[in-house]
Amino acid sequence: MSANVAIPIAGFKDVYDVTDVEKALQELSPTANEALRALYEKMLRLGGQRFTVKPSALPEMERLFEGLPNFTDVLEDIRKHLALCIDSNDSIELPPMLLLGEPGIGKTYFARKIAELLGTGFGFVPMSSLTAGWVLSGASSQWKNAKPGKVFDTFLNGDYANPVIVVDELDKASADGQYDPLGALYELLEIDTATRFIDEFVELPIDASGAVWLATANEPGRIPEPLLNRLTVYEIEAPDAEGSARIAASIYREMRNAHDWGRQFPETLDAAALDKLASLPPREMRRSIQSAFGNAKLAGRSEVGADDIHDTRAGRKNRIGF
Repeated sequence: MSANVAIPIAGFKDVYDVTDVEKALQELSPTANEALRALYEKMLRLGGQRFTVKPSALPEMERLFEGLPNFTDVLEDIRKHLALCIDSNDSIELPPMLLLGEPGIGKTYFARKIAELLGTGFGFVPMSSLTAGWVLSGASSQWKNAKPGKVFDTFLNGDYANPVIVVDELDKASADGQYDPLGALYELLEIDTATRFIDEFVELPIDASGAVWLATANEPGRIPEPLLNRLTVYEIEAPDAEGSARIAASIYREMRNAHDWGRQFPETLDAAALDKLASLPPREMRRSIQSAFGNAKLAGRSEVGADDIHDTRAGRKNRIGF
């Protein structure tokens, strides 16, 4: 089994009560928000059941260990938690995790790879662009242009009761004095309260306790202590030279295999190209590899060489005047 194969489906779980939705729909006044009415109708159409998944055997994770060498501690703990579910009736259960480290070392990429491993769906919340708590937990239907939050949306439109939800750049959330963008997390990260999480737009409880929470941050000092206490914190170091080369090789292989045009290129990079890529932060590797494929193709070559690889940071800095 490869690391990209979804863990088997174990059963079903109700994430909301259809009877509650029917009652709420019947009780809506004629002047009620039409978007809310449409949402209730969609909830009834989709039903409240979602898949739950659990491992019948440990999934193959060696490629993750190989391609993400600076995340070994996190991967080891995830593997232990998955092992506990084997030969039991329990679905996947992972503690809320915070990946702490410098920008560009692959934290968000790691979170996406874990979502692929578990195969339970993926919700992404970029906190650096959010200024109000309602983006997570919805805004009252009394407000103009109000809508549900990202948590409810992930459960409603996804197929699983235990999706991976990534809260990216947790330390960059900014409050405007009236709304706390982190407020909903206090409730969502505790199983007892997450089982009856109420989105302010929907005003009906959903069971969000199955969510697998992965947060990323650069500076722990900007995260409230009560929130840190709800998270298992992993300090992620920048990879060493050998680790960087392994990451570069993994990203090259992944990008090559993801495209039909990838067949025109060899399965592995030559040593000189790999060394040049390894000098870049993991975040920049993907951009540089994509560009290198194009450079090689334009030059009429079927192999990416060191000269095809450029540090994409320099071009971006020049464009924005840094």
